Amino acid sequence: MKEKNAWHMNGFIGILLIIALLAVAFLAMSRDHFFRSILLVIIAILIGSGLTIVQPNQANVVVFFGRYVGTIRKSGIALTVPFTNKKKVSLRVRNFNSKKLKVNDVEGNPIEIASVIVFKVIDSAKATFDVDDYEEFVEIQSEAAIRHVATKYPYDTLDDHHITLRGNADIVSKELADELQERLNVAGVQVIEARLTHLAYSTEIASAMLQRQQAAAVLSARKMIVEGAVSMAQMAVEQLSNDGTIELDEERKVNMVNNLMIAIISDRGAQPVINTGSLY
Repeated sequence: MKEKNAWHMNGFIGILLIIALLAVAFLAMSRDHFFRSILLVIIAILIGSGLTIVQPNQANVVVFFGRYVGTIRKSGIALTVPFTNKKKVSLRVRNFNSKKLKVNDVEGNPIEIASVIVFKVIDSAKATFDVDDYEEFVEIQSEAAIRHVATKYPYDTLDDHHITLRGNADIVSKELADELQERLNVAGVQVIEARLTHLAYSTEIASAMLQRQQAAAVLSARKMIVEGAVSMAQMAVEQLSNDGTIELDEERKVNMVNNLMIAIISDRGAQPVINTGSLY
């Protein structure tokens, strides 16, 4: 199905025709022309059955005895084919808030996720005839798309080179909108925006995952501290050797590096011990 324009004209012209026909029918009735009067009334009824009112941002789908005639989008009162069924389809922008879905991310961790979908109907024929209920279709397909996208990425990771649900919300939302648009093309619906509104670990693993994140953060920080301490100790030894002010043998170099590493890596402030030499 594809939307097309239905034949229609200004509805006020149809109202004037109906009034004129009824006036002539009344005049014919007064002159005892019963057959002519009945015929004029029937014609007026035929014209009246073709009248329809179209609201702003609304489309009237016109069906004539099971056959799709076309769609009227121009707001106001219109006159179209008589004895047709007119189904109203809203063209307004609408929001759909999905439920909080429990899914597993790419690492198998259960998470809770929800989103808001902003959409509108752009093809009234597809929305009416290609699906049973386009609003229900949008709801079901939205939840299916959210589940599919959520299973492609991890909730969070310490590696900045990987896309995550928490750290790359814009990328995930765009992919969700693109996938949802592919699913809703059959219903004549345009996806304007798709955004994540809720994202969290599932309650049964939330505390465990928090501890895991804290442990991973501490491990990453320790790694950076150790790398920095090794670099600083190496630079100190090289600078003292190059200046030639102090001669250090291998044992003293090891002790110096050991002291520097302890002073830098330790969580507490270093307490130096001053060697004053022997008293005797």
